[in-house]
Amino acid sequence: MSASQTTTQITDVHTVSVPTANQDRSLDFYVNTLGLEKRLDVPFGAGQRWIEVAPRGATTTIALAPAHGGIPTGVDTGIRLATTDVDADHASLGARGVDVDPEVLRMGGGVPPMFTFRDPDGNVLRVVARHQPD
Repeated sequence: MSASQTTTQITDVHTVSVPTANQDRSLDFYVNTLGLEKRLDVPFGAGQRWIEVAPRGATTTIALAPAHGGIPTGVDTGIRLATTDVDADHASLGARGVDVDPEVLRMGGGVPPMFTFRDPDGNVLRVVARHQPD
């Protein structure tokens, strides 16, 4: 099998999805509390909305998808958000009432410092210090 038969034309991660019971509440949290920008908010289907948010300049967006049809909220999303100052973000989000871990996790061994937080639906995301070159 040649290399062209085993590869794809995939070039980027476009969108990841977070289930939400209330899109307006989630949009407010992700934009006004986390500081992400709203990239898209358009109707689709019968009375539905497609909403995407992202950090400024990021190529990957987070879709705030309606949790219906058996899709649960309160899931570990697997999403890791990069930051240049994990300690300041931990303190700032905690001061704004976000459900954050009590402390920044510091495992060492090359693993960057990070903390976990939960959005209004209980979905779990992590903020991870961006690796700084030595």
